[in-house]
Amino acid sequence: QVQLVESGGGLVQPGGSLRLSCVASGNIASISGMGWYRQAPGKQRESVATITSDGSTHYADSVKGRFTISRDNALNTAYLQMNSLKPDDTAVYYCQGNILRSRPFMWGDYWGQGTQVTVSS
Repeated sequence: QVQLVESGGGLVQPGGSLRLSCVASGNIASISGMGWYRQAPGKQRESVATITSDGSTHYADSVKGRFTISRDNALNTAYLQMNSLKPDDTAVYYCQGNILRSRPFMWGDYWGQGTQVTVSS
């Protein structure tokens, strides 16, 4: 069994910062790509940032220069540093990982339960 658990969401004023964390646990043999996605009320889930196992990153145009994705492979953890937050960043943020589970060995996409980020004065 594999689980992803996000933390770090909350209420922040415009211009503020938050740091999200995502810890993967369970029968994990390897983790390939990881990513952060978000879904605002009434909108489809969208990709925010992704990172490969060797550290290559990709960002949505709307967050470039403000958000930074990183990971610690030894801790099976991904992070999303969010600076200069705007009200439009308000959403539930989800962590995703492409993970090789063990016993039995099988690749799959796993998602966390989401963490709420609200940007408001």
